[in-house]
Order: sequence, then C-alpha cells, then structure tokens
Amino acid sequence: MVDIDSRLGRLTAKVAGSPQFAAVAPKIVPRVDRLLNRLTGGRFVLSAALLPSIVLTTTGAKSGLQRQTPLATMPDGGAFYVVGSNFGREKHPAWTANLLAYPDATVTFRGRSVPVHAHLLEEDEKAAVWPRLTAMWPTYDRYVERSGRNLRVFRLEPR
Repeated sequence: MVDIDSRLGRLTAKVAGSPQFAAVAPKIVPRVDRLLNRLTGGRFVLSAALLPSIVLTTTGAKSGLQRQTPLATMPDGGAFYVVGSNFGREKHPAWTANLLAYPDATVTFRGRSVPVHAHLLEEDEKAAVWPRLTAMWPTYDRYVERSGRNLRVFRLEPR
C-alpha cells in the first residue's frame, strides 16, 4: 500500500481528487478491479495498492441482479466502512441505492467472502468516524466540495 503521507501518496490523492480523474476513473478503475479480483480469486484489486479495498456484491435496487463494485474501505474489527463518493461526481453511486433497498450483501476482502448487513450512518455516527476516513483518504473532503453532496457512509457488519 502507498503511504498517504509520502510524496507518491500525496500526488496520488491530488490526482484522484481532480475533476479530470473523476471523468475517466469511473469507466476504467472498477473494470480493472473487477477483472483483477476475478483473476486472483478475490485476493487483489488495483485500488488495494493505495487503500484497503473490498469488492462489494449487492442486489440491484431496480434489476434484482447481483452487482459487484470494488471500493476503498476502512476495516474496523470485523466490519467495514465504505463511502459513497462516486469519485466526487454529483450523483450518489448506484451501489448505495442497492444497499438502501437490500442491506444484506457480501464483501470480498483479501480473498475471503463475508456476508454483511449494511447500516447507513446517521449524521452523528458519520461525524464520529469522518476524521478517521479522511485521515485514511483526505480526498473524501474534496469529493464533498466538488459534488455538493452529503456523501453516504455505510458500516458493513458481518452477519
């Protein structure tokens, strides 16, 4: 993993927070991560070179189909925090709507699948964990500014 306080880490965070990255990354990063996840049996995604990462499998809110989404995460004991940043774009990512409709999901982390139940954090819960999330990935604050959204934060608890 790249140390976020290193020169490379700061550069990566700066690039990841740019509008240009937000325009391109959603089309490329998830596809590459899903491919690497499949090829390595869930042991590796490209995003894991920067941050702890999971592949979240949800049930589509509209389609009812299984959807896989690679996400940065902040592990917390056996649980996981995930932020619906959508690379700072103006709309909430689809996976957040999926979790709101069907909170039971599966997380693949380091090659292990874990059934989870999603809890959307209330504002006070989010305020308590936000400093830890932004310490891990300071770009979340830039995503809030650029998107104008209140980013959804979920705690994924093992079932």
